[in-house]
Amino acid sequence: MTAQRLKDFLDRNGVKYVSIAHSPAYTAREIAQAAHIPGKDLAKTVMVKIDGRMAMAVMPSSQKLDPALLKQAGGAKRVVLAHEPEFEERFPGCEVGAMPPFGNLYGMEVFVAETLAADEEIAFNAGSHTELVRMAYKDFERLVQPKVARISVTP
Repeated sequence: MTAQRLKDFLDRNGVKYVSIAHSPAYTAREIAQAAHIPGKDLAKTVMVKIDGRMAMAVMPSSQKLDPALLKQAGGAKRVVLAHEPEFEERFPGCEVGAMPPFGNLYGMEVFVAETLAADEEIAFNAGSHTELVRMAYKDFERLVQPKVARISVTP
């Protein structure tokens, strides 16, 4: 089920979106396969600490975060991956590892890979390991106001 906070926010803002139910999946690759979405079209959220502040880095599931690029994009001195115990309580109503890339709903900055920003649509975990949301990227950008930059690379 879509995280209630996300659903309410999208509905309040008149956003058209589609919920996609799929069998339980935990890795980006499994999710893309279960939902029949190419990995390059599925956004994954990586939790990071940028100079000690929690933030979200959002990129195609087929790519991996490049901390040096994120450091440059954020004008930061230090970027490290966050560990689940550091952020799991920040996302009430969401399963750990399935939080949607709406940092604005959780008081944190969002960085988006430029490759995602070039797409018409964005699909992402909706707060559970069994559901995605797909919506227009322009609506996502309008609501979240992420910093778009080159933050990821294809392995």
